[in-house]
Amino acid sequence: MTPGGAECGIKNQLGKATNRPTLRWIFQCFQCIHLVTLNQEKHISNWNKDRDFILSLLPDDCLRYYQLVS
Repeated sequence: MTPGGAECGIKNQLGKATNRPTLRWIFQCFQCIHLVTLNQEKHISNWNKDRDFILSLLPDDCLRYYQLVS
């Protein structure tokens, strides 16, 4: 739930929004993220707004781990 009381949902394996995803599903959502170095510049591949939303719900330590995204 968001502070305003509206539901915030993460898509589950069936593509339906849920506000109680399993931790295993969260890990699987981040499984295909890769750090790519091209011309000495680091980039993160396969990043999308769904993963960005999930990351915003996680602790600051997770944000620092994916610091290249911001």
